Amino acid sequence: MAKRPESSVGYSVTIPTPQQGTQSPRPDTVFSPPPFPSSSAGPIFPPPIVQPNQIPSPSIKTPNLPSPANGVRTGSPAPHLSTPPGPPVFSSPLQPAAVPFRTSPATPQPIAYSSASSLPTSSPPQFSNGSVELHHQISDVTEDWTPTAESPNVLFSAHKVLKQKKLANIPSLGFGALVSSGREMSPGPQMIQRDPHRCHNCGAYANLYCNILPGSGQWQCVICRNLNGSEGDYIASNKEELRNVPELSLPSVDYVQTGNKRPGFFPVSDSRVSAPVVLVIDECLDEPHLQHFQSSLHAFVDSLPPTTRLGIVTYGSTVSVYDFSEESIASADVLPGNKSPDQESLKALIYGTGIYLSPMHASLPVAHSIFSSLRPYKLDIPEASRDRCLGTAVEVASAIIQGPSAEMSQGVVKRPGGNSRIIVCAGGPNTCGPGSVPHSFSHPNYAHMEKIALKWMETLGREAFRKNTVIDILCAGTCPVRVPVLQPLAKASGGVLILHDDFGEAFGVNLQRASGRAAGSHGLLEVRCSEDIFVSQVIGPGEEAHVDSNEVFKNDDALVIQMLSIEETQSFALSMETKRDIKRDFVYFQFAFKFSDVYQSDITRVISVRLPTVDSVSSYLQSVQDEVAAVLIAKRTLLRAKNANDALDMRATIDERIKDITSKFGSQMPKSKLYQFPRELLLLPEVLFHLRRGPLLGSILGHEDERSVLRNLFLNAAFDLSLRMVAPRCLMHRQGGTFEELPAYNLAMQSDAAVVLDHGTDVFIWLGAELDAQEGKGAAALAACRTLAEELTEMRFPAPRILAFKEGSSQARYFVSRLIPAHKDPPYEQEARFPQLRTLTAEQRTKLKSSFLYFDDPSFCEWMRSLKVLPPEPS
Repeated sequence: MAKRPESSVGYSVTIPTPQQGTQSPRPDTVFSPPPFPSSSAGPIFPPPIVQPNQIPSPSIKTPNLPSPANGVRTGSPAPHLSTPPGPPVFSSPLQPAAVPFRTSPATPQPIAYSSASSLPTSSPPQFSNGSVELHHQISDVTEDWTPTAESPNVLFSAHKVLKQKKLANIPSLGFGALVSSGREMSPGPQMIQRDPHRCHNCGAYANLYCNILPGSGQWQCVICRNLNGSEGDYIASNKEELRNVPELSLPSVDYVQTGNKRPGFFPVSDSRVSAPVVLVIDECLDEPHLQHFQSSLHAFVDSLPPTTRLGIVTYGSTVSVYDFSEESIASADVLPGNKSPDQESLKALIYGTGIYLSPMHASLPVAHSIFSSLRPYKLDIPEASRDRCLGTAVEVASAIIQGPSAEMSQGVVKRPGGNSRIIVCAGGPNTCGPGSVPHSFSHPNYAHMEKIALKWMETLGREAFRKNTVIDILCAGTCPVRVPVLQPLAKASGGVLILHDDFGEAFGVNLQRASGRAAGSHGLLEVRCSEDIFVSQVIGPGEEAHVDSNEVFKNDDALVIQMLSIEETQSFALSMETKRDIKRDFVYFQFAFKFSDVYQSDITRVISVRLPTVDSVSSYLQSVQDEVAAVLIAKRTLLRAKNANDALDMRATIDERIKDITSKFGSQMPKSKLYQFPRELLLLPEVLFHLRRGPLLGSILGHEDERSVLRNLFLNAAFDLSLRMVAPRCLMHRQGGTFEELPAYNLAMQSDAAVVLDHGTDVFIWLGAELDAQEGKGAAALAACRTLAEELTEMRFPAPRILAFKEGSSQARYFVSRLIPAHKDPPYEQEARFPQLRTLTAEQRTKLKSSFLYFDDPSFCEWMRSLKVLPPEPS
């Protein structure tokens, strides 16, 4: 080791459904491919005028659901398809709106497995677990009042559940929920600093839907109906007193345990041991890329809080670990990159005299000098062939975090709170050392070496996860980075991989947001359902945890998920099915998130939900949340689209899904063999049409690496970002700086207007030629659109690229390709779905038609008719 001055994430599980009338332990989990995919669509009718900083009014179907901040309805579930290709099992979750107007938090994302709960099946007064049905003597705390708000972190695909098993389990629509741990709730969750009361039989938590015996304080579990004691906490003279108990009056509560029960462990939250951030930097960049990269790095360290501890590691053919103790010169310890560091080298590094992790308030000038000292790559070697020992560099960064940050003092270990974070900034593939692949795909042993590299990267990611370290990989530039090799490293650690065009603005923003994401650790999610419901599939950033709680709870059939990270930008998609016809008027669901926060407090966030059951199919369809259902369908679909050929197959399954939903729930037209898609699911088919032709399944993106990264982001994303990635949101600039939301149709391309199109990971600003010709108005409209785009995406991760272009320019194709072509539809259909056309003059209509001469794609209505399905008519 020499000192030198420097000059320069799814799996699927299918579990057999328990037979009616039997009670058996949960069968072994069998891994199998996930079900059909799906999509979601944006609003069809324009909402009221929206100010740039204003939240549009909600349009949710059911009045008792909390209003999403972006005013978008939620969606519906997905069923088995009746025509080829063979239909998989579908269900959908529900979560708030589509555009991040600083609304509900985003949630975790996709890995799929399924699991069935074998709960007691009998419904009469006597139960196999010894519980009894209580009638007159028991008090239902929820009688005569309704909770103030449902949790925005659990979104169901429908607000009612069908009683008939045969109809409820139709896979093309299905039933499910989107679930996120979240960070912010409105109102915030009540914090309770004591142990929760749990059912002695199944482990469920006491909640606002439980029946209570006020005289004795006993409560009846809503999951298994067992009667439990409360150690006197629920003894009250009347029901009013019980409403003062947080868990008996609120749908969501946090149980906080600040004490630490681990011997020899002392929780510390001060800056000396706060979770560090280590940058792992590619030093093989050419001059143009390096200039932008250095600007982003300088802005990054300026944005860090003064207590953040930073480490800097660079890699090429060797690994350089920068020493913050040298203030006058950029100095680094150098390790070989062609092999994993040995223990002796790491010991010499960690226990040497250098300072490799330093708080920003003490080392900001040193960090700036290190970034300024980086130099462009000098050798005449193609970008893809340069030696980059990325794997070794990550190993070294992990060792730095685990070394000096664990201080031993008289047998007491001080460890950082929350997850440490390694952020890899890569401009090319890993071609040197462990986890590397050959420079060229034509290498005779490439396939074998890639297989070894994939396994090594996944193992390194899992080891980082075990050490509470998240690895994010931010790639930029034009050189292919071999996404399949890097993806397992980020995914297994709970991090993300993001591609950028360059190291400019979007890269710099994502660098800042990646380091600032609040993340807990040691996360588990427990899911419990009424005995008639079971979870058949899970998609999200986690894996099934094998936790044996039977020693504590006799019949705990909860599905337990080990969360790879605990972040508000991620979510789980749960598909659910019914085991038998439901006899009761309500079904219950409980979600318990267990994790440690950055202050080393143990948090248990419990969210309880009650949904009514109905016999009427019409009543059920009216409760379906179209956009939530569409997102769930999209996640199931994308889980199976692992390559370009799979994506083509999944587009065909969307067609079959539409036909199956229509045949099961639609209505036959008079004097016709055609069926009309159910009007209650007005938004669903249009969202699925966006999914079918958009970047997730369509051919908009040029390279499979781009599609792969986008799909992985989508599978783990929270509802807001997921919906926008499927169905873009279209906002037209109006006089006075206001914006009107329009359907995402090409009819919005009016030459005298400016339009913002939010497509999740990209935001496009289109300026009409007539408006651009008016110098003052064109510039003002462009500035207003830019401000709106920044406000819409202010809290989004990953931060999207924002592109602006003029009508007729070559770049405008990015914008045009994401809009639904509607110019060939009959005028009455155009006006029904795009009412703004009614205000256009004949001359304006002629100009509008002339701008669509190069459009050949089928419209939404043409697509529906090609399936022999009539589209739902807007009211």
